[in-house]
Amino acid sequence: MRTSSIRGTGLLAAIIVVTSLSAGFSRVFCQPDKSRLPQTVTNIASGPFAPTWKSLAAFKCPDWFRDSKFGIFMHWGGQSVPANDGWYARNMYMQYGAPWGNAYAYHLKTYGHPSKVGYKDLLPLWKAEKWNPDSLAALYKNIGAKYIVYVAVHHDNVDNFASTYQPWNSVNIGPKRDVTLEWKRATEKHGLRFGVSSHSDRTWSWFETSRGADSTGPLKGVLYDGNLTKADGKGKWWEGFDPQQLYGRPHPKNAPPDAEFMVNWYNRTRELIDKYRPDILYFDGPLPLGDYGLNIAAHYYNSNMSWHNGAPEAVLNIKSWGPGTIPDERAIVLDIEKGQIDTLNALPWQTDTSLPGPWFYAPEPLELSDTVVIHNLCDIVSKNGNLLLNVGLKADGSLPDDQRQILLGIGEWLEVNGEAIYGTRPWKISGEGKTRMQGGDFKQNTTPLTSDDIRFTTKGKTLYAIALGWPQNGKVTIHSLPKDVKLLFGHITSVEMLGVQAKLKWEQTGTGLTIQTPDKPPCRYAYVFKIGGTE
Repeated sequence: MRTSSIRGTGLLAAIIVVTSLSAGFSRVFCQPDKSRLPQTVTNIASGPFAPTWKSLAAFKCPDWFRDSKFGIFMHWGGQSVPANDGWYARNMYMQYGAPWGNAYAYHLKTYGHPSKVGYKDLLPLWKAEKWNPDSLAALYKNIGAKYIVYVAVHHDNVDNFASTYQPWNSVNIGPKRDVTLEWKRATEKHGLRFGVSSHSDRTWSWFETSRGADSTGPLKGVLYDGNLTKADGKGKWWEGFDPQQLYGRPHPKNAPPDAEFMVNWYNRTRELIDKYRPDILYFDGPLPLGDYGLNIAAHYYNSNMSWHNGAPEAVLNIKSWGPGTIPDERAIVLDIEKGQIDTLNALPWQTDTSLPGPWFYAPEPLELSDTVVIHNLCDIVSKNGNLLLNVGLKADGSLPDDQRQILLGIGEWLEVNGEAIYGTRPWKISGEGKTRMQGGDFKQNTTPLTSDDIRFTTKGKTLYAIALGWPQNGKVTIHSLPKDVKLLFGHITSVEMLGVQAKLKWEQTGTGLTIQTPDKPPCRYAYVFKIGGTE
């Protein structure tokens, strides 16, 4: 990481921090001069939270989130149309050097050259003709999810809601529906908590590729459509829309976001909060854009309390991009992308990951099996975390069969064993066994664990021990529970298996608690022992 001072122009004086990414661009943080923020940004909802890290550190993660443990994430929008790459809108403009996928070649073959057919031209093809948010929300409820987070705006800068500040939105183009509102209504109808994800702060650098050109070939030097202006749309389907409002105005590469961009981001994000009243607000990185982000956080926390008669129900998910990018983790709920924490964490946290490899739908083999999802869920919950599992709908709004089957398998397991997941809290240790998860983003486990791997959760005076495999010898030994050990309540007096009516034989010795398993497992994936005792 390197830090340098940049003299702002007009509204801003800024500190810029740039960290390199393997994905082929830089992450840029901007710290505006607070004294020069526009009044519309500083006028936040009244309440106990001020736009400072010190004030935000008074946040306490609400029990509803800590009890929920499992939610569904949904990346669905214009980038679902090509069914090719989770960063299609950026990578389709990269003739060479895209970090993954073949978006440029695919686009050239399928739609045409990006100087003639750009990302904007795919948006009308997102029609959502088979989308039924009510039936999908019902499915998510039935398989055991407790909350839903929808990507209301991705890096592609299209607001999938009725946006006042971004004409490129799902009401004006594509499905011509307020997608976020329909998700919210369906979610709340089925008794789930509703959240939104906003990624548009990334657009500034992410869409720089749209203003390039081929470096070789017959169209070498012909500028891509990110260079078009509103005037160029006369007589086109997009007449009246300004491509610069979609792709972002031209600027020097890696230059900090300017004031106009940041005020627009603030207004759009605040409208998303005020209009849709989410209980989760997720950002795909640290708190965006310096003091603009701090004002959004304080406004969100204060507003959410007013919606809930003074009760703090809000959850703000952000990510760490290295030392100093989250000044105080008490102020938020840390999110770890496609990764986990390697030890029990004192503060609640969340993993977000995806069933398909790309975040948006692509017809590829799924990255995670049902077994791995359950094993990772148990590991995450044992360490005080939640799992937010992404599904990628097709452009027409339908859920692919392979993802549906994984979700149904998860639901079957939770129906039997949810008692050991929902509403639980960590024990003094998260687990035992040979397998140790790596900590950090993009280090997620993708292979099943074994019967020797045990994960612990608690509820009241009950300890749950989850064996992440079925023992071949008919016995499980929990070495963390030797004779004379005291749990939350005293000595062990009972051992049951969830989903099994018959009594189990068990013995506690100096080496641990050994339990004889039933002849047949009550479910798939993982097996829960419910351990009780007396004072």
